[in-house]
Amino acid sequence: MLSRRLLLSLCAALLLSPAVAAAQPKDKVAISALPFISTAPIFIAKERGYFDAEGIDLDIKIFNAAQAVAVAVASNDTQFGITAFTGGFFNLAGKGVLKVIAAQSREEPGYNFNAYVASKKAYDAGFRSPKDFAGKSVAITTVGSSFHYNLGLLADKYGFKLDSVQMKPVQSIPNMMAALSGGQVDATIIPANNALKLEADGVGKIIGWVHEHTPWQLGALFASSKIVKEQRPLVERFVRAYQKGLADYAAAFLAKDSQGNRMIGEKALAVMPILEKWVEPKPTIDTVKVAANYMDPQGRLLVKNIYDQVAWYQAQGLVDKSVKAEDFLDLSFVKGHLDLPKK
Repeated sequence: MLSRRLLLSLCAALLLSPAVAAAQPKDKVAISALPFISTAPIFIAKERGYFDAEGIDLDIKIFNAAQAVAVAVASNDTQFGITAFTGGFFNLAGKGVLKVIAAQSREEPGYNFNAYVASKKAYDAGFRSPKDFAGKSVAITTVGSSFHYNLGLLADKYGFKLDSVQMKPVQSIPNMMAALSGGQVDATIIPANNALKLEADGVGKIIGWVHEHTPWQLGALFASSKIVKEQRPLVERFVRAYQKGLADYAAAFLAKDSQGNRMIGEKALAVMPILEKWVEPKPTIDTVKVAANYMDPQGRLLVKNIYDQVAWYQAQGLVDKSVKAEDFLDLSFVKGHLDLPKK
């Protein structure tokens, strides 16, 4: 007869064995996202099994505009989202349905993300600098999008009136590319991978990068307020898996040598098949050398900058005055967030 203690020990060992652990049902959750390099940590964490290891069966739902990503979470079609901040996002968050839990991409000096792209016709006519957007037509996704905010920052910095820019909302990144290549607009502001495609196709010219002019916290990982309130341990596991993806991304693409040049080596080559599977347009190692944007390896936010964004959108009449950043920021899932506002 086995002793009670020995029997309990054997049972515990079985429960902890890989075979038994693998047999345990996983929590099925979905995340809404864009098919950009800025979503790479999620793609990496999924393909390398980091979510599986946390007991999460993750479904990635791809959209073509940031606002649609936020709406998917707010309407409970997905439990998580990862994308850029928008006026629409802040309005939804202000209603109490979204919680920002970690950082995604930011416009960090020295790392390309969004590019200012002039049409070939406009470029040939002398449109060569981001300082010269006044009087130009520009394709954006939607009013209140991150691209709208980019233009606002540029106008504030260089002293031109934002309403002197003719913004043309075309709803999606592919439509922005089509508007530029079809000669419907003078310019667009678009993620690097897409900008490089426009330039390679001979229909656009990159005239600058956002990080060179107006660095800012562009995106975040967020969750439905419901899941944060009711299933906090699940959210903690999700963030752990995401942070592993962030660490792998940083190791692959963010390292620089003493001259400030990117060091793209074996770790980057190992990640490329994952990017080729998920990112559109399909990247190459040469485009990634230019287009791999900055993301904090731990998922830390530039917190005060989010307060500033809310205030800017409110000043434009695009976000309700009642919205407060502190109400939708949950800084408890990631340690050491940056640039905390002074109380």
